[in-house]
Amino acid sequence: MTDHGRNHDHDAGALAGLRVLDVSTLFAGPMAAMHLGDMGAEVIKVEHPRRPDPSRGHGPSRDGHNLWWKTLGRNKRTVTLDLSVPAGQRVFTRLAATADVVIENFRPGTLERWDLGPDRLAAVNPGLVLARVTGFGQVGPYRRRPGFGTLAEAMSGFAAMTGEPDGPPTLPPFGLADGVASLATAYAVMVALHARERTGLGQVVDLAIIEPILAMLGPQITRWDQLGTTQPRTGNRSANNAPRNTYRTADGLWVAVSTSAQSIAERVMTLVGRPDLAAEPWFASGAERAAHADEFDDAVGAWIARRTRDEVVAAFEEAQAAVAPVYDAQDIMADPQFEALGTIRRVHDDDLGDMAMQGPLFRLSRDRPVLGFTGRVPGADTDAVLGELGYDTDAITALRAGGAV
Repeated sequence: MTDHGRNHDHDAGALAGLRVLDVSTLFAGPMAAMHLGDMGAEVIKVEHPRRPDPSRGHGPSRDGHNLWWKTLGRNKRTVTLDLSVPAGQRVFTRLAATADVVIENFRPGTLERWDLGPDRLAAVNPGLVLARVTGFGQVGPYRRRPGFGTLAEAMSGFAAMTGEPDGPPTLPPFGLADGVASLATAYAVMVALHARERTGLGQVVDLAIIEPILAMLGPQITRWDQLGTTQPRTGNRSANNAPRNTYRTADGLWVAVSTSAQSIAERVMTLVGRPDLAAEPWFASGAERAAHADEFDDAVGAWIARRTRDEVVAAFEEAQAAVAPVYDAQDIMADPQFEALGTIRRVHDDDLGDMAMQGPLFRLSRDRPVLGFTGRVPGADTDAVLGELGYDTDAITALRAGGAV
């Protein structure tokens, strides 16, 4: 990590001293940069002067201010820069010379076409880690295809195993593959930075969004290789244990029950008044329990349907059985466990005032994550960042007049 001599308000956290250039758009790359920024890295968001990150227009807005960007862009200084023109490329190489990490998601070959490929960037900064986040990676027959998380959810096998048995393959209602890829990108960046501690050299991270979600989906590849079978769609049920489902309570709410461990399954059946099922010889096998899912769902569902959600959760907790209420955002914000963890943070926003958002992913015993500010407008920090690079007012004015910033 490098002390870049900058002066800004986000200077605490475990990754303080790390400078990250976020040149990516939409979700996987920008979210990876957000995770690094949450832990104290200085993140500079680089956007096209006339075509900023499309994520600024995704999802709900209030008073014309996009709410998703307020979270996704938190802790990021914003700079506008046209990387397709020589003047913008010269500015970017000067900026990259001061950075530790660049995260980009242009189609393969784009940076090279702009003379900003790995070789050029390594020449100005041998220690730079360049994370390239694309739908299909830098090699292979699909590398130049447009790639989004939805396509990864389809190609990874996720959609094929999700949904009701007699229904269609089902996609998630949010950017699941992008979110998983963002975590993998942040992890890959830290691995490359650790290697730099040993060698002094940076390297290129080639991350295809189709891969991290595939890695999360269990042994489906090994299963096909060894057994020639694929995982079927089972709805909310599991092929590996039962009872496992969502159940409606007497007050019209829902709870989820999981019995991955046999001891938990025994407690659940005792609680709902069916210890006889736990005495069956097949009960000791999770797969066999799954084969009797109808019996379990009838018993558990009927017991839960006679009680309110609070009564169900209290009874399961007393029996040391596993249950969770099915929450929406309002429930999450009122839950005492999330409150105890500090999961929801409040950050001041210049446009909308006090704003709640989900915080960093974990806690550290020594370094507290910092949410310094919410997502800013495009180019809010252009003059300040270019000034730090040595550009004076006249030079910045000329760059702006020429369309480079």
